[in-house]
Amino acid sequence: MASYRAPIEDMTFLIDELLDVSGTLGELSAFTELGLGPELTTALLDEGAKLAGDVLAPLRRVGDEHPVTCKDGAITLPPGYADALQQLGAGGWMGISSDPEYGGQGLPELYATAACEMWNSANLAFGLAPMLSAGAALAIAAHGSEQQKQLYLPKMHAGEWAGTMNLTESGAGSDLGVMQTRAVPEEDHYRIHGQKIYITWGDHDATDNIIHLVLAKLPDAPEGSRGISLFLVPKFLVNADGSLGERNDVYPVSTEHKLGIHGSPTCVMAFGDKEGAIGYLIGEENRGLACMFTMMNEARLKVGVQGLAAAEGAYQQALAYAHERVQGGVPIVQHPDVRRMLLTMKSLNEAMRAFVYTEAVTMDLAHVGPEAERPRQQMRIDLMIPVIKCWLTEVGQELTSLGVQVHGGMGYVEETGAAQYLRDVRITSIYEGTNGIQAADLVARKLGRDQGGAMRDALADVALTVAALSSHEDAALQAIGHSLGDALAGVEETTAQVLETLQDNPEVALGAAFDYLMQCGYLFGGWHLARSAELATARLAAGVDNDFYRAKVATAGFYAEQILPRCAGHAGAVAGAAGSLSSYPVNWL
Repeated sequence: MASYRAPIEDMTFLIDELLDVSGTLGELSAFTELGLGPELTTALLDEGAKLAGDVLAPLRRVGDEHPVTCKDGAITLPPGYADALQQLGAGGWMGISSDPEYGGQGLPELYATAACEMWNSANLAFGLAPMLSAGAALAIAAHGSEQQKQLYLPKMHAGEWAGTMNLTESGAGSDLGVMQTRAVPEEDHYRIHGQKIYITWGDHDATDNIIHLVLAKLPDAPEGSRGISLFLVPKFLVNADGSLGERNDVYPVSTEHKLGIHGSPTCVMAFGDKEGAIGYLIGEENRGLACMFTMMNEARLKVGVQGLAAAEGAYQQALAYAHERVQGGVPIVQHPDVRRMLLTMKSLNEAMRAFVYTEAVTMDLAHVGPEAERPRQQMRIDLMIPVIKCWLTEVGQELTSLGVQVHGGMGYVEETGAAQYLRDVRITSIYEGTNGIQAADLVARKLGRDQGGAMRDALADVALTVAALSSHEDAALQAIGHSLGDALAGVEETTAQVLETLQDNPEVALGAAFDYLMQCGYLFGGWHLARSAELATARLAAGVDNDFYRAKVATAGFYAEQILPRCAGHAGAVAGAAGSLSSYPVNWL
């Protein structure tokens, strides 16, 4: 079984060359004192890679073979997980992009995204822990009182305390408006009563405390989602001086028996089975969903990263196996169909990485960029988030399945570990809003709110690259430019179709939404890979003798020839959405 090693060369190329972190972000007031650039990038990625490869990756199979258990209201983690989480906290990784005023490192989201990729490639079940803690801390930072921020955030950013988010109930999945968890006012706090399911890393003893963010309804709350409030419910109550008090009335009831991510404690959590769990209001009453949505963009970007991360781990293992496995007298990497599968994995991984790292910069610019530019950047990241979350996780499932296929029969037995990537990644298209919800969000909300304005701006940026490559003196870049231009024309056409249909027949537009999103994903992934190839060609022309650059151009060429044509298939499905899909009687299903 191959050991995971972070693809530092590609990460560094994206951060310091394609995205030019020192020029793009380094001069912003939020980052001027950090010295963004190659030296910092190398130091961070090298340290992260050691932790991912040497500590987290060996625990991937351990967690799969020794799943989390729950007994008498307590969780037992797989061996090694608690120590690994403590190492992550001690290294400052838990608050890597958080506000230094509350103990964070204050680095750009771009670096946090790269770190997230490494943790999840090495061990996706483990990688959920820092991801959920970061999301909870972000919600507190955005909506908590100053006292709450001072009391909770430094410990969370240091990794001494963990965080969770408690949304889902057995009778309320994506429809949070019908939830039953209630909060009763009592002096300066509330008593929380209810049960939540699917709570990721809901309980454990790897940290001294766990800060639960819980959605609940007040006794006089309005009906539906307008009546939801957000509460902070610590596992152990926290005294005014920051010391820990008595155990709160919140306990795990059981853990879910899952297809994958066996090392992650996905808990049923009971709040207030005795006297009621003590909780504190975050933000305003009945504004809980708005508070929770503060961290949704960041959380959904990170779930997209999980799709990439699992695919990268699967690719590394499949590649190593293909070089070792001899069939027909040669290693199977020389077989044309195996080469096709591996190149499909490699090209899509690099396209996904370039896409999500680029939009991590957009997120940084939306938060701390020039004031006048922030609204436009926010519109851009809002548009891209559903594409990133859905496209990367759908592709992640495809590529982890290809990883099994490269192994042949050995991929179907658990001993090789190839199947675990496929099992683990399967959840990513479901949680943080199913991919159907992401597609509907893209079409009904993100396209509809400005009649496609943000999308047209994004497509105009693609058009600039198409024009530059199509007229380039390099024949390989010309070919990439022409393929990208064909895909762009298709997305421009379907965008107009979807916008028109959204006005005339929203149901048909929603039926086309998934294919439209996937078409956009392949285009944007191809665009960023084309940009990478253009830069690599320039480096080669300047006399840099580097096979990495040559491979980058060749990989983009493969993507243009073999992957971009998928756009046309999705365009055909969009065009046909008004046919049998919309007219098929439900009672025939």
